[in-house]
Amino acid sequence: MSNNNQITLDRDGKTIWRFLVSELKPKGKFLTPFNIISIPIMLLGLILIVIRFWKGLGSITNLTQDIPWGLWIGFDVVTGVAFAGGAYVLTFMVYILNQRKYHSIVRVTVLNGFLAYVFYAGALLLDLGRPWNVINPIIGNSFGTSSVLFLVAWHFLLYMIAELIEFSPAVAEWLGAKRARKILSSMTIAAVIFGITLSTLHQSGLGALYLMAKDKIHPLWYSEFIPIMFFVSSIFAGLSMVIFEGSISHKVFSSQISEKNHHSQKNIVIGLSKICAGAMFAYFFLQMLVFIHGQNWDLLNTPMGYWWLLEMLGFVLLPMILFFYSYRSQNITMIKVASVITMLGIILNRLNVTVIGFRWDMAIRYVPTWMELVVTLAVIFTEIWIFRWVITRMPVLRDSPSWAHDNK
Repeated sequence: MSNNNQITLDRDGKTIWRFLVSELKPKGKFLTPFNIISIPIMLLGLILIVIRFWKGLGSITNLTQDIPWGLWIGFDVVTGVAFAGGAYVLTFMVYILNQRKYHSIVRVTVLNGFLAYVFYAGALLLDLGRPWNVINPIIGNSFGTSSVLFLVAWHFLLYMIAELIEFSPAVAEWLGAKRARKILSSMTIAAVIFGITLSTLHQSGLGALYLMAKDKIHPLWYSEFIPIMFFVSSIFAGLSMVIFEGSISHKVFSSQISEKNHHSQKNIVIGLSKICAGAMFAYFFLQMLVFIHGQNWDLLNTPMGYWWLLEMLGFVLLPMILFFYSYRSQNITMIKVASVITMLGIILNRLNVTVIGFRWDMAIRYVPTWMELVVTLAVIFTEIWIFRWVITRMPVLRDSPSWAHDNK
């Protein structure tokens, strides 16, 4: 099964273009519940995106000059990038720390991270009033090369290239390109080291963007340590996404996974839960230090204070305890529950910083329109469609063809 594409190309002499066209055809049942739900939303989202670029941001959003960044930045970009953090954590563990038991999930995690960055960078264009000016932060025009936005833009761009190189051996195996696969595989370690470095920078860099908004963010969520908090939280956010996505993939794409990898899944999930518990303990400890240092005790007995306590106790402390207990008891179901609660907590935290706690004292608050929500869902569904297309065709979850092992 792993080398069917190679055999077909050699035997029938198909051109690469005919092969690619044949691969575009749907595989399996088309009228599935997911397709029935996602297709109308994706089509409606496409119409709304056309309207947005035709008539401007105000035609479908509630963004204003006072609040130019809303749901598409707070969720699609800032939250999405945190969830994509599993790629740099796992590649560091496998290629640098030599934790080989996680090797079977590296490709799918890198693929998920790469698609997340591509789509969330695309979502960023939706939020720009003049999207053609996106080149400005990359070249430093109007911002300067010392600005945080300049650094984040280059981190994003270079990291997407690094992840593409990390994943490219799977593409070469799919195409049966033996020589290209050998060359690309030799570049993997360099791309991993480069990508890990970039990740540590841009995860914290996204938080650094909000350092200039001290008077606009609620004191319970603002501190000079936002970059560190964003970086540390991206570790357990990314690994929670790996646990959640892996649980679904092992059911949906079960036929693609070898018997050996099926059996190793439990040990992988348990190992990830231990790392999540440790990272969440560090994050919670740092948050408490920042709170005590900020002397914001009087703010706790306010509506926003109750909201902050809900985030800290319900979506950080609780899942941390669940991760720790489930690791000790090897309870896979509890680990999955903890991962979902953690993901909800990351969404809550990032939205608290970027939307809910941003200009919280204004008389008229920003609330996203239903059209902004539809576009966000359309972006997510489109990413899932492409993720599914790649998984069912390339050796991501299934084993590489035998010739790939011989050509290492």
